[in-house]
Amino acid sequence: MKRTYTIIIFLSLIFLASSQTVKELESQRKDVLQNLETMNKMLNETKKNQKSSLNKLGILNKNIKVRENLINNINTEINKLDRQVNQLGYEKNKLENRLSKLKKDYARLIQESYYNRNKYTKLMFILSAESFEQSYRRMRYLQEYAGFRKQQAIQIQKVTTEISNKTAELKNTKIAKAEVVKDKQSENKKLEQDKLKENSVYSDLKKKERKIRSDLKIQQKKANDLNNKIQQLIAEEIRRSEEAQRKKDQKNTANDNSGKSNTKTSSSVSVLTKEEALISGNFSANAGRLPWPTERGFISGHFGVQPHPVLTHVTTNNKGIYIQTPNGTNARAVFEGEVTQRFSIPGSNNAVIIKHGEYRTVYANLTSIYVKVGDKVSAKQSIGKIYTDDEKDNKTELYFQIWKGKTLLNPESWIAK
Repeated sequence: MKRTYTIIIFLSLIFLASSQTVKELESQRKDVLQNLETMNKMLNETKKNQKSSLNKLGILNKNIKVRENLINNINTEINKLDRQVNQLGYEKNKLENRLSKLKKDYARLIQESYYNRNKYTKLMFILSAESFEQSYRRMRYLQEYAGFRKQQAIQIQKVTTEISNKTAELKNTKIAKAEVVKDKQSENKKLEQDKLKENSVYSDLKKKERKIRSDLKIQQKKANDLNNKIQQLIAEEIRRSEEAQRKKDQKNTANDNSGKSNTKTSSSVSVLTKEEALISGNFSANAGRLPWPTERGFISGHFGVQPHPVLTHVTTNNKGIYIQTPNGTNARAVFEGEVTQRFSIPGSNNAVIIKHGEYRTVYANLTSIYVKVGDKVSAKQSIGKIYTDDEKDNKTELYFQIWKGKTLLNPESWIAK
């Protein structure tokens, strides 16, 4: 059963790849190359420190995966171009065969016209008819014959032009294929270089396992403190909101009982305002399409339990995702909302919480913060500068979470792919 499911997925991927046009594949290739350029910039920022580090290993590992995907994309593009070349060649041959037939027919018409070029012969052909009606038909025949000859000449010109266009298209497609093949060869070389660098860094880090384990304990302590603080703040926000709603409901009930008001209210203590309900609904409707909380970068730490890149049998449980980005990058809101918290804890820099109806997003590891509590923010608005750690090869990494009420969600299911 599992094998059958795997085959179905594989065939589905093949179908999706085959349904893409060459232009779409070319556009994807350009996007991937931009991502690689961003990662190379981050890798260059680590060169100030020549020592091997987890940061270098992480960037190299991501580089390899992205480049492998790029090569797969290029292979698909080459296959598409091959099919295009074959199709264009077939269409060109078909047009050439048609042109050859048209020319033969036209030559026969010209030959016949030569023998019947005498105007007297044509006139006698018309006048020798047995009736007026037959004379008229013969005259129409001569006119149609002349028109047909002219139409054949136009068809020959048209087909000749089509062959010329197909020849140019075929030539351009072959040039495009040659360039893509060249790109593939270049990317294969870079992939081999990345793998050699990754193996070298990994070997160096394996020799420092004791230090890595010690650093990991410190990092996990900081992460736990930060996550606990975020959870407490969100729980307190919800408690205050529920308490305020409860008091409002009690007041409305008292007014109803005294006859001062006939307003009916919900018994729920977590009712959203109309504006919050609208924002909440819009946020939910954009699942999988929210903009990234950084303009550029890649996910350096995925949500949930993840294996350590060096330490065997060691995992980390991420309560959000880590997005690595070039030095000097700002964090930005993924949706419109209201800033409800800005705080810091020792060793974890600053953080901001933005409320989107019943949803909340968290942006941590910030230095400068550009917003204050109570501010209304829009999607993609900069909210703070991401901290760059000089002691970790200038690593610039945002910690990002999404909550629905008191429930933690996987941000990777919400942001655009």
